[in-house]
Amino acid sequence: MSDRVTSALEGGVLTLLLNRPDKRNAMDRAMVDGLHAGLERADLDADVRVVAVRGAGKDFCAGADLAELLASVEESSEENAQSAAHLGHVFVQMRELPKPVVAVVHGRALAGGCGLATACDLVLAHEEARFGYPEIRRGFVPAMVMAILRRAVGEKVAFDLVTTGRILEAEDARALGLVTRVLPRDQFDAESAEVLDTLAAASPSALSLIKQLLYQVEGKPFRDGIELGAQVNAVARSTPDFARAVSAFLNKT
Repeated sequence: MSDRVTSALEGGVLTLLLNRPDKRNAMDRAMVDGLHAGLERADLDADVRVVAVRGAGKDFCAGADLAELLASVEESSEENAQSAAHLGHVFVQMRELPKPVVAVVHGRALAGGCGLATACDLVLAHEEARFGYPEIRRGFVPAMVMAILRRAVGEKVAFDLVTTGRILEAEDARALGLVTRVLPRDQFDAESAEVLDTLAAASPSALSLIKQLLYQVEGKPFRDGIELGAQVNAVARSTPDFARAVSAFLNKT
């Protein structure tokens, strides 16, 4: 794995740490490579129950490396398309990983950094965290994340965020649907650890089925959504996790 992203596994939680604090964890190719490697490990390692994405230093992630982005002006359209697709695949990996991916955000999560957080299944935000898509101020477009952002906040809010580039405080981001929970400063580490530990202790098969169903049901007609839910319900009943949990509950009573 690239040293731009370090990893540590403890108690079923694989922490992927964006490790470029001197550049506010700006994403370059090496960091994208590190995210790919970390998510691949999470997919293959049965000991990994949940993935936490964090930033080293004062910020979560300030977005793309502007020097690298400027240099891309001299590259061919094919090279730029490949580079963009490489980052886009990180978002696809997160969505398709059958395990929860949680952004634990402190400081600033801006532009591509906000996109990275938005791509996670849950976003736990420090009360002083800031979120936004200021790419418009650089004549740029938050293009790939648009598919995720529109789903999270709706088209009119998404349009507002990406065309004005305004920066949101954590509570405002939560109110719009960008953030799952805002955690108080003095309890940020403890409460985020509690959420991660709760997920790590949950049934892996149930978590996997929930995540898949949640994203697959989007856009389906109501009847089709109910039918898909019935199929998943039937699968869930056949899992060892379900049998063990129900048996344990009945034996207690």
